[in-house]
Amino acid sequence: MAMNYNAKDEVDGGPPCAPGSTAKTRRPDNTAFKQQRLPAWQPILTAGTVLPIFFIIGLIFIPIGIGIFVTSNNIREIEIDYTGTEPSSPCNKCLSPDVTPCICTINFTLEKSFEGNVFMYYGLSNFYQNHRRYVKSRDDSQLNGDSSALLNPSKECEPYRRNEDKPIAPCGAIANSMFNDTLELFLIGNDSYPMPIALKKKGIAWWTDKNVKFRNPPGGDKLEERFKGTTKPVNWLKPVYMLDSDADNNGFINEDFIVWMRTAALPTFRKLYRLIERKSDLHPTLPAGRYYLNITYNYPVHYFDGRKRMILSTISWMGGKNPFLGIAYIAVGSISFLLGVVLLVINHKYRNSSNTADITI
Repeated sequence: MAMNYNAKDEVDGGPPCAPGSTAKTRRPDNTAFKQQRLPAWQPILTAGTVLPIFFIIGLIFIPIGIGIFVTSNNIREIEIDYTGTEPSSPCNKCLSPDVTPCICTINFTLEKSFEGNVFMYYGLSNFYQNHRRYVKSRDDSQLNGDSSALLNPSKECEPYRRNEDKPIAPCGAIANSMFNDTLELFLIGNDSYPMPIALKKKGIAWWTDKNVKFRNPPGGDKLEERFKGTTKPVNWLKPVYMLDSDADNNGFINEDFIVWMRTAALPTFRKLYRLIERKSDLHPTLPAGRYYLNITYNYPVHYFDGRKRMILSTISWMGGKNPFLGIAYIAVGSISFLLGVVLLVINHKYRNSSNTADITI
């Protein structure tokens, strides 16, 4: 059956409806939004608006960058590499698997005193904690003290989920590869008698990690009973309930463990190991002089061409030593100021020209 086609009906939204019926139309509502009548503003870039912006950015960023760069350079920092791959290194003997446990000592000298609180870090290189499967290899429910997850860990922990037909606590590749070297610092006085430096092991983890994300499983008074039926990770020397003698720093809430579980974004990283608190305003925290670092060498890195180091550092209002931020501010400010000068010269030279085609670059 043939039908009559009317172009006017298509424009109007269709043929007229029968009397008493609702009109059907595809025409948008007569509103400011649907009819595109909303007010709009379009900036017009002129020399009078653009040039001040470039100069303001330069005048603000350059002083800020200089201040950050100078502050970063004033931070005292020293790094001691103790990987031991060099034959002359005192820790070279520890590369042999037959020497266990292995203890090595490295002497060093502080030319200038360290004022204020001093932070001791351990650093690793060529260690990819950002690998996708590595980052996923953990069970957050287990780490939060869930009893069911303790005995039945997540499958994401494979192949470090079970061992000897027992669930591993904590499970996963991150926990299994936990850093376990022991670092001790000694000051050699004038009488050559070494004085141990007090290293604070609590207060190194984020508050939210310590008090929210990590919890020991509920149960009896003894922590060992709460982890009954589980076994330690494959590469650990002792179970999780024996990490520390302090009950507030043992098990899943051990701060060394918590710090390690916060994975690094880059293959070369450092993690906070200990705090050296300043005891007196009259004396520096670490006076200039001779020191030695006593290392219990447990963590092998030469298998993957990695490096290990100990870092002593002070901090400022902006955090640790980081010259990149100051350099970035100075570079951006300088480029903006230079562009402002170039555009100002071009504008001054050609502002009276009525034909922009005469401008040659």
